[in-house]
Amino acid sequence: MGVFKSDDSPVPGDAHKCHGCRFPLLIALLQLLLGVAITVVAFLMLATSPSLLARETPHWAGIILCLVSILGLTLYCITHLPDERSSLQFISKLLYFILCTIGLVISVLVIAFAGHHYSQASNFVCEQTGEDCVCRLDPEDPVTRTFTYKEVSDCEVITGTLTIYFLLQIVLNLVQAVVCAIGAFIMWQHRYQVFFAGLQIGMPSPQQWQKV
Repeated sequence: MGVFKSDDSPVPGDAHKCHGCRFPLLIALLQLLLGVAITVVAFLMLATSPSLLARETPHWAGIILCLVSILGLTLYCITHLPDERSSLQFISKLLYFILCTIGLVISVLVIAFAGHHYSQASNFVCEQTGEDCVCRLDPEDPVTRTFTYKEVSDCEVITGTLTIYFLLQIVLNLVQAVVCAIGAFIMWQHRYQVFFAGLQIGMPSPQQWQKV
């Protein structure tokens, strides 16, 4: 004779069996590394000339991504409760999802700005004027726009080094956009694709049978 017992409540130890699996730790670490790299490259760009604008040196994008990664690491350390019974757990997941989405949008904007400035800097014709570097897209056009970069000792920095920095920003922010999209998708999937549909009534699994 055999009977079975139902297991309606989660086992206390199940929440800690895969502590590293309940949140994508690798995503948060990648966000931290990318945020630091983007910020460092942006400040290196700013060191070439103080005339560069904020949209040309997107250190703000790297700082925001570092904040997202810190929230992700904090979420990893929060004690997991089934069905999101902890308000701190729910709020942290919601903020992480929102910040990942914002990070994705910001990365796309940085890629657009960096791509535009990269195409401009690649076509610059520059000449040294004292301690400044004056660049034009078409030196034969008298009404063409003039770009003046102050405190630049060599115009090769603008036409060579700066374009490499723009290219690095494009690559780093492209990877950052992908990582933020993956992080947002994982949070969305964990929140809305994993749910309970009530008690299951049917034949028990072989592991639930006990002999009496």
